[in-house]
Amino acid sequence: MIMKKILNIFMAVAIIAGVVSCKEHYITYDDAEYLIFSDTLSTNAVVADGTPFKIAVSSTVARSYDRTYAVEVVDKGSTAIEGVHYRLKSNTFTIPAGELSTDVEVYGNYENIEPTDSLGFTLQLVMPDELKWNLYPKHNRTKVTMFKACPFDINEWGGTIEDPRYCLLTSLLLYNYPGQNTSYSRLVKCYKHKNKSNTVVMAGLFHDGYDVELTFNTENPSEPTLVVAPDQIIGDEFSVLGIEHGDGKILAQSSPTGTYVSSYNACQKFAQLYVRVYVKNYTELVGYIGDFYNILEWVSKEEAEEMMREGV
Repeated sequence: MIMKKILNIFMAVAIIAGVVSCKEHYITYDDAEYLIFSDTLSTNAVVADGTPFKIAVSSTVARSYDRTYAVEVVDKGSTAIEGVHYRLKSNTFTIPAGELSTDVEVYGNYENIEPTDSLGFTLQLVMPDELKWNLYPKHNRTKVTMFKACPFDINEWGGTIEDPRYCLLTSLLLYNYPGQNTSYSRLVKCYKHKNKSNTVVMAGLFHDGYDVELTFNTENPSEPTLVVAPDQIIGDEFSVLGIEHGDGKILAQSSPTGTYVSSYNACQKFAQLYVRVYVKNYTELVGYIGDFYNILEWVSKEEAEEMMREGV
């Protein structure tokens, strides 16, 4: 799944200004003007409606006048072709008067990008040498990666009880704690939640009789994430663990996003799901069983019927 770290210019300047030598001599760069890309790596979704994605450029100081500079594509190492997979809105950009930053806008060609493509290119700032910041020499360039982000439609992920969607689960949780399952893969029926937006009910996702709700976060196409709400019951202790440590229930929620990121791919209809599994004694936490990686692959009704014939 996909994380962005945006350089905070104010913080960078503050750190430099706060450097103290053994003699407590302060070094400041109050008037130094430098220009950099805010990040050396930018991951972006190419969406169907043609909305461009933006690459941030920052300056260490604001000026009372507009400043215009150029940007160029570095062909070496590029897997995306300019004019085929993308185009720049302009080869120049302007930082408005009084501002510290602006964006280079890029249009991705949705129709020319395949769901499995891994495409990228490098942008380089074109500017006078005195604007190059030696403290951050790599920020003169940025690696831009793109992926196709298909429109999200909850109907493709969850159906109704009469007409469900199907998902093939392959689970490290079941590999380690199978309970009464005979395999760490199982076919699951998926229903749209009646009341919750962008949420599907996975019938007996890990163990029969224990449904799990998955919510799709669709706000940012570049970060399509999944959420499992806390304290969902996914099984019982005795049948899975052979012993009861708490109130008899095994619970799960999304693993912490700082370490694990659950995500989905709307084009290829699969998801990577990390769950934290634990036991409580009613409201008191007894202990964690662990964090487990799972793959969810949505399949057609015909594929599901064939799997059922084969005993999946």
